[in-house]
Amino acid sequence: MGMKRPVMERVIGTSELKSGERRSVFVDDIPALVIRIEDQYFVVEDVCTHDGQPLTNGVIQDCAIVCPRHSAKFDLKTGKALCMPATEAIKVFRTEIRDGAVWASP
Repeated sequence: MGMKRPVMERVIGTSELKSGERRSVFVDDIPALVIRIEDQYFVVEDVCTHDGQPLTNGVIQDCAIVCPRHSAKFDLKTGKALCMPATEAIKVFRTEIRDGAVWASP
């Protein structure tokens, strides 16, 4: 018996975001952000690992999001913390684009 794959949830229609925009959503009851850069969509947990604050309004630059509180920076592809004060990665959700929508799972 293999492990059951998590269910993919539809989080947003691809046409609902322009490049550079983001939207707060929930994936499996976890607060998350959907971020569009060009034709790529990223879904990451909306919590800074440094102090638990939301990343919602953070600046997006070079495929990373900067925490508005203490400027910790996270890679949107991997979740990796790119600078202090954060040392732990943020959660990145598995995503798929299908049927004109972004789908994600924990």
